[in-house]
Amino acid sequence: MLQPTGISFILVTLFLDGLSIGISNPILPKLIEEQVINLSTASYYFGAISAIHALMLFIFSAIQGSLSDYFGRKPLLLFSLLGTGLGQLLLAFAPNFYWMLVAQFLNGSTGACLAVVFASIADLTTPQNRAKSFGLVGVTLGIAWVISPALGGLLSLLGLRVPFLVTAGVTLLNFIYGLLFVRESHPPICERDFSWSQVNPFNLLKRLYQNSIISTLAVVILCIDLALQCFVSTWVLFTTYKFHWSLLQASLSLTLLGLMTAITQGKVIYSLIDRFGERQTIIFGLVFSLIGYLLYILVDQGWMMYGVIILNSFDFLTKPIAQGLLSRYIHPSEQGVIQGALASQTALAAILGSLLATNLFGYFTSFQAPLLLPEAPLIVGILLFAVALWLNGTKIS
Repeated sequence: MLQPTGISFILVTLFLDGLSIGISNPILPKLIEEQVINLSTASYYFGAISAIHALMLFIFSAIQGSLSDYFGRKPLLLFSLLGTGLGQLLLAFAPNFYWMLVAQFLNGSTGACLAVVFASIADLTTPQNRAKSFGLVGVTLGIAWVISPALGGLLSLLGLRVPFLVTAGVTLLNFIYGLLFVRESHPPICERDFSWSQVNPFNLLKRLYQNSIISTLAVVILCIDLALQCFVSTWVLFTTYKFHWSLLQASLSLTLLGLMTAITQGKVIYSLIDRFGERQTIIFGLVFSLIGYLLYILVDQGWMMYGVIILNSFDFLTKPIAQGLLSRYIHPSEQGVIQGALASQTALAAILGSLLATNLFGYFTSFQAPLLLPEAPLIVGILLFAVALWLNGTKIS
């Protein structure tokens, strides 16, 4: 039986979490730049903030999911909303970088609600409708990622901190609604002792590397995630440095990428798999990703970047197909564990990738660098795609 009110609240909570991240990522580099010496220095600070947020997601994603079994889904969802709302409010009024760091610590530790979202939807749906309801999670996040950069860019015209105020207000209103009107979907159960080993993300990661095929596919996915971080972590910095783009221009370009990704994943992916198969489609996506990053490096006019963005949307074909292929080699009883391990690996890639990319950008745009090379993170991305192509072509049959 489907409970529309509960499902709606859960999806709105997820949407607001995605919205807060999508709005923060383009604005924070600009906000930090206002407080430091130059764009190169801002890159180091932004890398630290991104890494703290990703680290909190890495640690708390599994913890929140397990705690929701013991204390109920509603308290954890409300905890997520309250933390996100307060984190956005703190970003709106943060007087310096250190308070921004505290805000992102709060956003990451409380916003790791995806496991709770899936568990809540499972509570509220019948087994026959569960797959369709899980599909709504992807749709919700997709909409959030398409809307948030443009919305943040437009609101920033009123002031760089205005988007955070708006997000905080809407999030806290949803918190009040959930507190007053939404019922618990999963009564607390404490039949088993809580074990921290169950939620240790490093224990989960070990499960990915116990089989040669699974470990190879896991490394392919890791390369893809790291390459994506080389793009995401430095996009606003890169376009500001190379083309002097405004925040609105950078935000709208990310919206275009989100829209093209939704079209690619929603329509194109099925046609390619039907015609070429999963493995060949992964190769197709990796080749286009590599070419896209190369063109980002070579183009010398800002308007050309929009054409490359359309081509680069194929970058987002590869990971879901690789995950689907990997799932074929997993016993049904271990699907949840392995998918959770992949989520932990993605969070770890976000930590390492953001630190690597922003530090490379900061160094190669500073006076200490032997040559000015703002494209350095994208070059690393190309190398990572090349490694993924080699593994897919030689190690996976």
